[in-house]
Amino acid sequence: MTQPLARERLPDGTPVPALGLGTWHMGEDSARAGDEIAALRTGIDLGMTLIDTAEMYASGGAEEVTGSAIEGRRDEVFLVSKVLPSNASRKGTIAACEASLKRLGTDHIDLYLLHWPGRHPLEETIAGFEDLQAAGKILRWGVSNFDVDLMRDLTALAGGTSCAANQVLYNLATRGIEYDLKPWMEERSMPVMAYCPLDEGRLLGHPDLGGMAGRLGVTPAQLAIAFLLSREGVIPIPKSSNPERVRENRAAADIKLTGAQLAELDRMFPPPSSAQPLQMI
Repeated sequence: MTQPLARERLPDGTPVPALGLGTWHMGEDSARAGDEIAALRTGIDLGMTLIDTAEMYASGGAEEVTGSAIEGRRDEVFLVSKVLPSNASRKGTIAACEASLKRLGTDHIDLYLLHWPGRHPLEETIAGFEDLQAAGKILRWGVSNFDVDLMRDLTALAGGTSCAANQVLYNLATRGIEYDLKPWMEERSMPVMAYCPLDEGRLLGHPDLGGMAGRLGVTPAQLAIAFLLSREGVIPIPKSSNPERVRENRAAADIKLTGAQLAELDRMFPPPSSAQPLQMI
């Protein structure tokens, strides 16, 4: 029997689903839009009501697909989008958000992220975020692709401690954040949003992972997602344009890995023993 999705809490106490929906590569081909919308709506039906998108994805196309998927259901969804670093001056952040809101067909974004560090001073971006919050156009803000040193720099700035999340590359094959960034964020009750939880599909063909998944009667994708869901403060956001694959991903939340099974995964994919540069895609 499917259990209700667990929740992670943002620093302000807001509960969000521990498993969300990604949209990277959506909106690139209008012929696939119907399938993409159906997949997102399937996820919403299954309780995966956190949807992550960005102005960068298909130059706004993914936001348009997302807007179509949530039409009439906006109140059910926790919506995340991102501003490009090149747009992240104070005025540019505001203009980019307003364009995203129009594509999404909504009057507010629940969590608005700086997509990665760029040339504009973080003070300017924070000021833009604060202006948007004051206008009710975003409810909270965060960052993406920030390593632990950048997070320390960010939170030392005026207003920087309001950062609500950091979205980074995290999966079984990419565990470097476990050494320093993830513990630092845990101390501040700031969740990790894990993009590319299947390592862009490469984990699906891993022979040892496939063998273990077969013994457990699950798919490699489900096992990889279940690993992330076993970690405190982590929100995987797998992307799929196939409603059946979305159902498969959702079922991963019902898998409870034992200590012995997690140890087996550690042997296949060793956790970091020293600090590593933050990896990005």
